[in-house]
Amino acid sequence: MTPVSIRDDADTAAEPRLILASQSAARAQLLKGAGLDFLALPARIDETAVKEAMAAEGAPAEDVAVMLAEMKARRISGRAGRVPVLGCDQMLVADGRWFDKPADRDEARATLEALSGRRHELISAAVVTIDGARVWHAIGRARLTMRPLSPAFIDRYLDRAGEAVLGSVGAYQLEGLGAQLFSKVEGDYFTILGLPLIELLDFLRLRGVIPS
Repeated sequence: MTPVSIRDDADTAAEPRLILASQSAARAQLLKGAGLDFLALPARIDETAVKEAMAAEGAPAEDVAVMLAEMKARRISGRAGRVPVLGCDQMLVADGRWFDKPADRDEARATLEALSGRRHELISAAVVTIDGARVWHAIGRARLTMRPLSPAFIDRYLDRAGEAVLGSVGAYQLEGLGAQLFSKVEGDYFTILGLPLIELLDFLRLRGVIPS
């Protein structure tokens, strides 16, 4: 396996205790901050096709998030042996509409305009597979209310935030400038960043991946 990013310990040749099937810097930082020893590998799947197919079937957003997370984990798990592989996905839902990560500044502006003054839900799913089989999953939910944003504020925000907004389904990062966008936040902070971390740590302790 060729790592995209690796843990900071000196023994980089040793088998990792956990693999993150993602190139998400935010999720990697959450795991690193929690003291986990892990290897990050990207899992490339056609998320758009999966979402379109499941939307046509009337699947709820949480089912889509779990499916995508499991597909990512399975994509890496088949060549990871007995090492647990963590797959994650996040869905943003506002009034029944699903939002994706913006492809460019214009899409980011359109997302912020659509969410301005409204409440939306973030659904973060995590799945762990071993030898290609799902052994655990969790779903976290958070509800955020965005204050009304003027066009001038949105432009200033996009100027300052830069390309970082393209890495979030809502075109914001709550841990940074995105905090200025909201009037109310309800839910777990880690879930908002894309990973139900507390539940994951409980599972990893039960499996003996990290000490209890």
